[in-house]
Amino acid sequence: MRFGGWRIIAGRTSRIVVITLGAIALGGCFDEPKIEQRWTRIDLTGSNLALGQSFTLGVRESISVRTSIVYRSIVTGYAVAELRASGSVSPASVDLRPDAPRLNMAQDVDRVLQNSITLGRGIRAVTGWDHLMQDITFSFSGVVPVGMDSIATGSAGGLFMVCYLGSGQRIERPGQPDTVIVTPFVSTARELLPVGLELTVPAPRNN
Repeated sequence: MRFGGWRIIAGRTSRIVVITLGAIALGGCFDEPKIEQRWTRIDLTGSNLALGQSFTLGVRESISVRTSIVYRSIVTGYAVAELRASGSVSPASVDLRPDAPRLNMAQDVDRVLQNSITLGRGIRAVTGWDHLMQDITFSFSGVVPVGMDSIATGSAGGLFMVCYLGSGQRIERPGQPDTVIVTPFVSTARELLPVGLELTVPAPRNN
């Protein structure tokens, strides 16, 4: 009986070893999900703006931006689509294209937001949780003022459209519509993937 008992134990032990090795082998077949599947991301699904599109100085432009947000955690705040001009960040120094690596683009959007001014925006209050998908269309106007060409053109500066998430504070203004001051979330700190487009300001004409 002891011999038989040993055979039974040995058989079970062999099966355990086989199952364990099989689990290890299967585990090695699966890579960690890509960052696009782990972080909350904003995707640009449509716009009347194109990569590198030119703006005419002093002319107010109607801007339409369609986005899709895929949440991977609880996020409460504001979604923003914004036209921004920078005097220190140029298109050559960032990578804001639809097919750009998302982590690099997120860091570049953070840099643009920290070193630029707004020229027009659309804003929407949002609350999201893991696996929620939300489509938002922003419609707003933006204008690149005459004289801005010295700031947003050349090798030192640039014009951008960015879509991002942030926290906000509503401010009441007597005799005027309320406004919201939005503080952008830092992408790497909150595991967010904003999106953007590089645009162009035409050089001023010589009269």
